[in-house]
Amino acid sequence: MAAASVLRFDLRRAPFSTVSEAEQYSQCLEMSGWADDHGFVAMTVPEHHGVDFVSAPLTLAGMILGRTRNAFVTVNALLLTLHDPVRLAEQIATLDLASGGRFSFVGGLGFRVEEFEMAGLDRSQRGALMDEHVEVMLQAWAGKPFEWRGRTVVVTPTPVRPPQQLMMIGGAARASAERAARFGLSFFTMSVDPAVGEMYRSACERRRFTDGVFHAPGGPLFVHVTEDPDRLWDAIGPYALYDMQSYLSWQTPDQDSVAALTVHSVDDLKASGLWQVVTPDECVELARRHGSVVLHPLMGGISPDLGWESLQLYVDKVLPRL
Repeated sequence: MAAASVLRFDLRRAPFSTVSEAEQYSQCLEMSGWADDHGFVAMTVPEHHGVDFVSAPLTLAGMILGRTRNAFVTVNALLLTLHDPVRLAEQIATLDLASGGRFSFVGGLGFRVEEFEMAGLDRSQRGALMDEHVEVMLQAWAGKPFEWRGRTVVVTPTPVRPPQQLMMIGGAARASAERAARFGLSFFTMSVDPAVGEMYRSACERRRFTDGVFHAPGGPLFVHVTEDPDRLWDAIGPYALYDMQSYLSWQTPDQDSVAALTVHSVDDLKASGLWQVVTPDECVELARRHGSVVLHPLMGGISPDLGWESLQLYVDKVLPRL
């Protein structure tokens, strides 16, 4: 099986970046369309609020889907607790239909205290809210009237694909694994703790749910292709350090994510193995070992020229060998 080529965009910008927000969004769409034409199979965008991050992931996903014809687009993670589930069900069904079944998402609880405060929600109730919203969305996609909070709801249109292909549940705690099994959905985690997978598999066995798929991190979180890795590290190192340290600063004690790495220097990033700046030959080896490559061509607000350089080199010297 050929390795999967994936683009990731979160559109963060380091304080010292000279790239404007408008340019980042424009470049994101240009790169997505170009990558789709050159054999990339997926694009992924996340969601966070009140910080330097994608805050309207369904809007951005829709724009990317409109610029592509073949690639799948995933929101990882869509913070279900912060949204009206009926509106979400309508928007997601529309994306599924308009894209020909190329949209999917990981449903997340959310964790930043500030986001729940912005939304006027009690963070301590997020588990119950998540259960309620998942149930509402599943009912909504059946296309039949149902009762929710004392009112009758009918959602149209209905998606092309079944909910099991549209939605995964995200998390790293036992409650999240149990939730995925209970609703008959696959499970996605950013934890590298093997116990998380065991929790999900055990929950599926108890419920005799045999169609669930467990997804966990495998391989680097960031890959950049260049003929001169040392030169490139000098150029992107400060952006990469900002990218990791800013994300780490948002974490809460109950989070378990491989992406929240404690680093103090660019050398720490290099040593982690999660950030890799590689030659085309090294990238081919990575792809064959892990089955996929995730390129993040606008990481931290680096110059788009650097992102394009990596993309072109990947298409010219890596992709043909996969």
